[in-house]
Amino acid sequence: MNGSDRRATVDRRTAETRVHVELNLDGRGDAQVATGIGFYDHMLTTFARHGRFDLQLTCEGDLHIDAHHTMEDVALALGAAVDQALGDRAGITRMGDATVPLDEALVQVAIDLSGRPYAATDFDFIGEHIGEAPAEMVPHVLRSFATAARLTLHVRQLAGANDHHIAEAAMKALGRALDAATRADERIAGLVPSTKGTLTT
Repeated sequence: MNGSDRRATVDRRTAETRVHVELNLDGRGDAQVATGIGFYDHMLTTFARHGRFDLQLTCEGDLHIDAHHTMEDVALALGAAVDQALGDRAGITRMGDATVPLDEALVQVAIDLSGRPYAATDFDFIGEHIGEAPAEMVPHVLRSFATAARLTLHVRQLAGANDHHIAEAAMKALGRALDAATRADERIAGLVPSTKGTLTT
């Protein structure tokens, strides 16, 4: 597996949004994100920083309606970039997990780069919004990301009383778990970690 190959560029354009993503899975955590939703920018930057992914992401969306289309389409484009950057998924660790605290909040994330889109999330948010973002969009973003990235994702809030802390801990854990799952395993260089022989079909 060559780290220089684990890059992707995705453009997603609809009547509702225009999203551009540049992703390097083998980066340092450098991120420049502009979605028009400050809290979402913070969450995506946090994801990249703790996953050690280099991320350039912009979105022009119909925020005069609400945040839904922007948040969903960004998650879909970012997931598609992860899928593209992974290629045939040969030589990767495949599974990863992380449990991340942020003050009173504690969130656990487990990932399997199985090629099978699935997401199960368990949050107990208190308010309707976190900054400009609807709290209900946090699990929706995670499901959209898992679908486009073609991965299995489980997210569980184990503790927490502050919605910002809960969501941020989830994004940090997502980054760390994905970093672990995408990491190269030299023992299986060139081999797909599956008894089926494929993680893409």
